[in-house]
Order: sequence, then C-alpha cells, then structure tokens
Amino acid sequence: MKIHAVRAHRSAEELPREEQLAWRIAQVATDVAPIDDDVTDMVINRVIDNAAVAAASYSRTAPSAARAQALAHVPSSGGAGATVFGEPAATRTSPEWAAWANGVAVRELDYHDTFLAEEYSHPGDNIPPVVAVAQHVAARGLEGRDVLRGLVTAYEIQIDLVKAVSLHRHKIDHVAHLGPSAAAGIGAMLSLPTATIFQAIGQALHTTTATRQSRKGEISSWKAHAPALAGKVAIESVDRAMRGETSPTPIYEGEDGVIAWLLGGFDVEYHVPLPEAGESKRAILDSYTKEHSAEYQSQAWIDLARRLHRERPDLTDPAKVERIVLATSHHTHYVIGSGAEDPQKYDPAASRETLDHSLPYIFTVALQDGEFDHESSYLPERAGRPDTVQLWRSISTVEDPEWTRRYHDNDPAVKAFGGAIEITLTDGSMVREEIAVADAHPLGARPFRRDDYMGKFRRLAAGVVEQGEIERFLDAAQRLPDLAPEELTGLTFEVAPDVRAAAPAPRGLF
Repeated sequence: MKIHAVRAHRSAEELPREEQLAWRIAQVATDVAPIDDDVTDMVINRVIDNAAVAAASYSRTAPSAARAQALAHVPSSGGAGATVFGEPAATRTSPEWAAWANGVAVRELDYHDTFLAEEYSHPGDNIPPVVAVAQHVAARGLEGRDVLRGLVTAYEIQIDLVKAVSLHRHKIDHVAHLGPSAAAGIGAMLSLPTATIFQAIGQALHTTTATRQSRKGEISSWKAHAPALAGKVAIESVDRAMRGETSPTPIYEGEDGVIAWLLGGFDVEYHVPLPEAGESKRAILDSYTKEHSAEYQSQAWIDLARRLHRERPDLTDPAKVERIVLATSHHTHYVIGSGAEDPQKYDPAASRETLDHSLPYIFTVALQDGEFDHESSYLPERAGRPDTVQLWRSISTVEDPEWTRRYHDNDPAVKAFGGAIEITLTDGSMVREEIAVADAHPLGARPFRRDDYMGKFRRLAAGVVEQGEIERFLDAAQRLPDLAPEELTGLTFEVAPDVRAAAPAPRGLF
C-alpha cells in the first residue's frame, strides 16, 4: 500500500491532475491486479449476505416505496435493464433505479456488512449499483469475472477512504465515501479509461455529500435511502463521464472543494492508503458482517447480553438492578449511546430506525430475551413493555479512552468494538464483564463462514422466497466468477406470489 497525503490547495497552487486523490483512485480502478481466492470467496459471501437482508425487508414500507418508484422506469435504450429484488427476473427497470430499489432493500434493516475506522461504512452498499449496471450491459460481453473485479475495487476504495478520512467528525454523512467507491467499481468493471473514471468519481462525490442529520435525533426512513441514492448517483455520474462530461476539479483538494469547506479546511492533511500498481486489492477482508439486525457497534454487546441472560438471569429483572454502565469507545458512546444526548434513544415510541441506533435499548432487549430478532425485537409492544423501559432507563454509556484507542487501531488483532460493563445491583453487589468483538467477527467466538452466510439467507428468506428459488440463487451467487453474460440476471431472487401480492405498492408521481 502507498500512503497519499491529501490536503486543500489554494487556486494559486497548481495541483496536477495526476496528484489529485480522485485520479489516484481512478488509477487503482484501472489497475488489473490479480484477485486472490480468499477475496473472491468473501465477495460471494457478501453477495449472499445482501440478498438475505433484502429478502427480509421486502414487504417493509421503505423498500416497497423504492421498488414502486423503480418499477415505474422502463429500461433505457442502452441496455436490457436490471432486475429488482423480489420481482421476476424478466421484470427489468433502468439500472440506476434498480440500484435505488435494491440499495434501499439491502440497507433497510441495518443488517449487512460493516467497516469501521476513522469513518464508518457498509461497503456492501456498493453491490446493488455494480450488479445493476452489469445486468444492464451484459450483452456487451460482460461476465461474472468483470462483476467480481468491480466489486473488489469498490470495496477497496470505500474501505481505504474510511481508514483515512472521518466524515462524521464534520457532520457529513458517511455515504460521501460511497459515491466515489461505487463509481470506481463500475468503472473498473467496464474497463473504462482512467480519465473517464476520474470524472465519474468527482461527479459522484460532488453530488453525494450531505449532513448526517439523517442519523441524528428522530431517525427517519431516509437512513435506508441515503446509500441507495449514492449508488444511483454513481451510475448517473459514470454515464455522464462516458459521454465526455467533466466534473468539479480538484474535487477533494480545491480551494472551494470538499476538504476546504466540509472536512476541516486548510489546516488538515489526510493520509489515504491505496494499493500500488499490481498489488492485490484485499480490503474486503478487513470488513465484517452482522449476525444481528442493529448498528454494528452493538453487535458485541448483544452477544455479551445473550451470555449474561444465560449465566445471570437475575439481571433481567429491573427491580434487582440499580444501574448499568457500558464503558466503550468515543464513537459508540456518542453515536448510539447516551453521549448522543438524544432523548429518543430512551423513548419507547421511537421509530425502529432510532431504536437500532440506541445501545441502551438493544442491550436491554438482548439481556431480557437472550436473543435479538430483526422483527420481534423492534415491535412497539416489545419496546413499550414496562419492565423493559425501567431497565432500559437504568443504562448509560461512558467513553473509555482505551476502548477508543482500540476502536481506531488498524491492527485487526487489537481493533475492538465492544467495551466493559459494570452492573450495580440493588443488594450492593457488582457484576463486571467485557467483550472486544462480536461472536461473528473474524476474531470472534464463532466467525462467519460460507455456511453461516448461506444459513442467514435461508433463514431470512424463509416464508418470503420459495425453497427452489432460494437454492437457485445460492447456486448462482457461488458461481459468480464463472457466470456468463446471460447468467448475470440470476443474481437476484423472486419472492413468492402471495408475498408480492400482499406487499405495499404506494403511488407517487411516477
């Protein structure tokens, strides 16, 4: 890896295009490096993982609205169109709208892969736009190995940006890293010239920066739509660049650019790691999926709560607990903990999107139930149960500098997302435990393997997708590198007819 120093430049300072971050990202996208077998295997795992959570969210309101919007747009004349999760493979829509619908379906439950460093991300958000474009232009000879290359590149770019550039510190939503990564991945898949990808990256970044109010206060359904918009915009940016259109330059380093006005100004310098020419892109292996449908920083805490449920059932009774303090990282404390100072994080009437960003709520339910379910754990009657509310409001979080240090450590053996718990009981006794990583983490008690990803899909698709279709999709996904152009449409699933008939189909302008 090579570390690139990136800072804002005054207009009077001449910054050659070849020294701009967007150009260097484009160079990574055009570099045809070998793809390692373990990287290929993980890409397949994540394609399966995305489909699993999309199946589980099919009938929810946000995915249904996005799907209805997408289905109103027929394929453009440049290709055959792309598939929409849940619809028959013969049903096609324009690729940017397919990416929109599929992106919302994937993100709705906050249940797919994650990478956390200086910034946080769900790099699986790159899969819908890359696959949608692949399906649309498959007749041009695009194959599964091209899709694989695009996805490896998209993961690499997003994760490398996340390792170096904090967006949330400046109140910018984390999908600002997703627009450039998706554009780079699409460009790599299509073997576009470096100059074209450069323009697409600039356009995608310029149009996907937004404040992070979507993840603050009363969190709305836009949380699921934000990454889908970034994927949609990335496709449109690639299309414009392919037609010879240009973008704001230098987009990162310019006097009125992203760093100067959104990410710290002229006094900061970022150090972005990117693969050198010929170097394998392996960043996907640094990411990790979710066993539970909740914000990633809560994953380890859910596993600890489940263990305490088994070992200390008395802790589930609020009458026996005086207070619970979770010592954790800065990010966990201030984003999903009491450090956020959002009263909604303790409100039984809060939205699902808010509750899955409330560590006190999530820990309470997992402790009392011994499990955490993507549906039942968020039901209004579950959130409003009196003993749950009482225990929930006895929980607070604090920042611990050591857990913050470990959160930001780039050594996978040190990096941690958990913390230490101190429970004070009404009889004066104390319980102290700690957990560093989730059980499903690569260094956890039960790291996720291929069988786990397939099991997750089968479990979440049960009752939504017919059994034969479940197995057909899993076969296609596992053959990703070898798929012929006409087989790329198999990278989707069709829900059962009764499920489709019962799902919402809201009407709008289109």
